Amino acid sequence: MKNATIRRTTAETDISLSIVLDGSGISDINTGCGFLDHMLTLFARHGRFDLTVLCKGDVEVDDHHTVEDIGICLGQAFAEALGDKRGINRYGSIILPMDEALILAAVDLSGRSFLRYALSIPTEKVGTFDTELVEEFFLAFTRTGALTLHLKQFDGTNSHHIIEGTFKAVARALRQAVAVDPDAADEIPSTKGVL
Repeated sequence: MKNATIRRTTAETDISLSIVLDGSGISDINTGCGFLDHMLTLFARHGRFDLTVLCKGDVEVDDHHTVEDIGICLGQAFAEALGDKRGINRYGSIILPMDEALILAAVDLSGRSFLRYALSIPTEKVGTFDTELVEEFFLAFTRTGALTLHLKQFDGTNSHHIIEGTFKAVARALRQAVAVDPDAADEIPSTKGVL
């Protein structure tokens, strides 16, 4: 079973996160940031990852440290849970509609950290959530997860839909990438022999 538990404590956040990559999509999320709770809940459901996140952060300042540090922990958890990546598909992609929003997410569990972020979110906030934190979350996730992630928005005018579509698309792409390829279940998916 591909799983990991991460504990990270700083002067700004105290986070406990656990994930099962080949789960059923159950989640228990309490970050102190309601919008992020919503995004991580649907991320778990659409990726079929069992995800638990508990964070006590300095949200009285703003949500920045909480969002970024959870991204860091989620990336670390993915990297740890995947181990040597033997047998996985490695790649995953989807073009996902969320009402008027249309989002592409493509992932390569390459061992190389890279984010191409091409979203245009029209408002600065969704509720109390700063929409610029979406990019911060995925930057942190890709850096510690050692993966390549492309995000491209083809359409969308509603900020909530664009962001929700993005989290769902990333989850669906990751679900493909972490799944075992039955034709190569004992192989590292690289000519280098290591990822």
